[in-house]
Amino acid sequence: MKIASFGVEEWLNLWEKDAVYDIAGSSISSFSLKDIIQIDGTDYQDFFEKITTKKMDYGWIEGSPDFKMEVSKLYKNVPADNILQTNGATGANLVAILALIERGDHVISMYPTYQQLYDIPKAIGAEVSLWEIHEENNWIPSISELKALIRPNTKLITLNNANNPTGTVLDKDLLLEIVQVAKSVGAYILVDEVYQSLLPGVEITSIVDLYEKGISTNSLSKTYSVPGVRVGWIASNKELADEFRKYRDYTMICAGVFDDHLAVHILKNRRAILERNRKIVLANLNILEQWVQSEARVSLILPKAVSTSFPKLDIPIPVEQFCINLLKEKGVLLVPGSRFGFEGYVRLGYCTDSGILKKGLAELSEYLRQFD
Repeated sequence: MKIASFGVEEWLNLWEKDAVYDIAGSSISSFSLKDIIQIDGTDYQDFFEKITTKKMDYGWIEGSPDFKMEVSKLYKNVPADNILQTNGATGANLVAILALIERGDHVISMYPTYQQLYDIPKAIGAEVSLWEIHEENNWIPSISELKALIRPNTKLITLNNANNPTGTVLDKDLLLEIVQVAKSVGAYILVDEVYQSLLPGVEITSIVDLYEKGISTNSLSKTYSVPGVRVGWIASNKELADEFRKYRDYTMICAGVFDDHLAVHILKNRRAILERNRKIVLANLNILEQWVQSEARVSLILPKAVSTSFPKLDIPIPVEQFCINLLKEKGVLLVPGSRFGFEGYVRLGYCTDSGILKKGLAELSEYLRQFD
C-alpha cells in the first residue's frame, strides 16, 4: 500500500541532530537510565545485577503479569488480561487500526493530530474525514461539526487527548458527547492518550472507561519521560483485545526482557515520576507564558500543562523555511506547523531542560526581530 511521508518524524529525522537548543520535542525532560532506576532509592548496580540473571529469551509475549497489572491500575474498568504490550503508542495505534479498518470504511479523525491516526486508515483504503479544531475556539472540537461528519458506515473516530500539537484537553463531558455520536452508528473510538495534563484539578478520562467500544493507547515516552524504552500498550474490552492479539503477533512478538523489566519499575514509581514532571511542566509553562506576553510576533492558546504547544508566528515567509533558517543561524529547533497541515504555526516543546528553553526562546526572539 502507498502511504504519505510522516511529516513530523521526517522533519525530526532530518534536523534533530543539528540542534543546539532543541525545543521541538513533545516529551517531558527525559530521565537518564541511572536516574529513573534510582528514583525510588533502588541502587542501579543492584538493578542490573538482577537483570543479568534473566535469560534473554522472548520473555512475556504480551507483557509480563506485573506489567499488565500495573497498567490496568491506570483504568477503572480494564482487567489486566485486556492489556497488550506494544512497541510504543505508535505500535498500539497501528495494531488497532489494522485490526478494525478495511478498504471502504469511513473514519473520522481529529485534526491536527498525530498523523498516524488519519494517514494509516487512508493508506488502507478508508475514506477519512478530518474533524478540524480551530484556534478561535481554543482548539476545542465542535460536537455539531462531528455530527455533520458522521455517517451510517463510520467505523472509527480517532482522537488524541491531550492533543498533539495544540496541548488542548477534551474533558469528560465532551468525551461523553463524542461517545453518544459514536453510539448512534456503532462506531469505535480510538484515543491516543500519551499526553496527560499535569495541571492540578485537570483530569483526562480514558475513553476505555467511558465506552464499551473505546480503545485507549499509551506509552512511557511522553508523560513518563522515558522514550528510550520503546514500551506502550493498548487497553480495550475483551472481544477487541482478542482481535488485537492476532495483529499484534504479526507486528511485534515481544518488547524484550529488559524493556519489560524497566517498564514495570517505571510504572510502579509513576507517582514520583509525575510529581517530578509536574514541577518541570508548571515551571516551564510559566517561562513560556511570560515569553509569549513579551513577544509581539507570537500568539498562543496556552496548553493545559500538557508537554506540547502550538504558537502562531507573525512572519512574512513560509514557516518551514523560517524553521530551517532559524536552526541554521541560531541552532534552535522547532517543528513547522506545516508538518501538521497548519501554515504559520510551530510546535514548541517547552518541557525540555529549563536552561535550554530559556536560551532557545531568547534566540528565537532575537531572530524574529529581523521582521520588525
